[in-house]
Amino acid sequence: MALAYHGYQDLPKVLRKLDLEYLEEAVAFLRAHPKVKGPGIGILSISKSGDLALAMSAFLPGISATVSINGSNGATVCPIHYKGMVIPPLNIDTGKIILRKDGLLDIRDGLLDPMLEENRNSVIPIERAGCHFLFVAAEDDRNWNSLFFSEQAAQRLRDHGKDNYELVRYPKAGHFLDVPYMPHCPSSFHPAVGAVVILGGEPQAHAEAQVDLWERVQQFFRRHL
Repeated sequence: MALAYHGYQDLPKVLRKLDLEYLEEAVAFLRAHPKVKGPGIGILSISKSGDLALAMSAFLPGISATVSINGSNGATVCPIHYKGMVIPPLNIDTGKIILRKDGLLDIRDGLLDPMLEENRNSVIPIERAGCHFLFVAAEDDRNWNSLFFSEQAAQRLRDHGKDNYELVRYPKAGHFLDVPYMPHCPSSFHPAVGAVVILGGEPQAHAEAQVDLWERVQQFFRRHL
């Protein structure tokens, strides 16, 4: 099930907030589907949807396995709302955004450390989750520092006595780790930034990572669903 959450049909064109109840309804729909074995479902997320997947895992029942590909361990872009609770987005330092000579923006370091005091309320409390996690981090991700975020997420679980995660790193791979044989996307228009940004990755290493990752994702879901 591919779930849109903005910019589609009657959904908001601009993402100003996200109500987790909308995602909760989707989880309930999928779990009740006659072709879904259950009892739990899996979530596959990439980029911005990574923090939504972590929030779903932390607060919603019925999730057994979550994959976060180059995601963040804190809320990004907009606040996440759920039953009166609000998780604010991580703060951004625009002074750390670099305009390259080729006209592309390098925004990797614009999103500040989630563990800074000013950002602590934005961190997703994934220690609440009962599912298994697969954190995937491309080391040449220029959209943001996904390796740093993934390592923080893993450390948070360890700090709470949990080992329900795997962390996979891909050197020289960029932000958009897609299914195998999709073309490498070194740069793209970023809707939240309003400009073309560099996404990182070397073509061959990125392509090899996509092939390896797709097999890992399938194996992960087979083990935990």
